[in-house]
Amino acid sequence: MIRSNAREIAVHLAFALGFSNESADELLKESLTRENFQQLSEEDPLYQEFPNEKQRQYIQTLVKGVYEHGAELDGYISKYAIGWSFSRISRMAATVMRVAMYEILYMPDIPPAAAINEAVDLSKHYETQETASFINGILGAFVRGELPPERAAAPAQPQTEDEQ
Repeated sequence: MIRSNAREIAVHLAFALGFSNESADELLKESLTRENFQQLSEEDPLYQEFPNEKQRQYIQTLVKGVYEHGAELDGYISKYAIGWSFSRISRMAATVMRVAMYEILYMPDIPPAAAINEAVDLSKHYETQETASFINGILGAFVRGELPPERAAAPAQPQTEDEQ
């Protein structure tokens, strides 16, 4: 499993939090099991491979981070979605942006450009091209507005075997 797949699973779980009264810990405990992956793999090929320990840690970090920093991340989305009320943004688009913003703010080993590229690519699976462009614009403005210039300009690095 590559980091992109782990990120997509984290987006699925962060999305599910919006429809549940469970905490991130409770949802992760139920969801990150071999049995759950086996059951889901029948419907979605993303779940055919169970994540290794490093990938599970990455998924857990993202889901817990989005859960714990949700209000902060939604504030950034609202701030940079100029002319849009937060309620008009689809839940999936908001979830993709939350995950990317969390990576950008709290995971300095992930270059902002990589987080944005991954968010845009991921959004194309679930949203329209217009929404993907909207997400790209918001995340780009967020990086330019919130990060120091040297961090904002960090180039995306190709994935290494270690990240997979």
